[in-house]
Amino acid sequence: MDLSVKNRDNMEYMINGIVQKLQVVNTSAIKAEDYDIDNYEELRDLYSLVNRKNQFSVSEIEAIVSELGALRNNV
Repeated sequence: MDLSVKNRDNMEYMINGIVQKLQVVNTSAIKAEDYDIDNYEELRDLYSLVNRKNQFSVSEIEAIVSELGALRNNV
């Protein structure tokens, strides 16, 4: 998958990857359709950050989920 291409499928792939890597319990709270394509670069940066690490502290997970919340559209 070429994540340099800005599209909805790539956004969904990255968000699902973040959710799985962080082992988020309530996955229905983080849905790709809640994010605007204008935030693509920020999501890609966050995805890259998450994929570089193997383990996360609780505070790191909270910070990443908080950042996802900040990028989310007001729905």
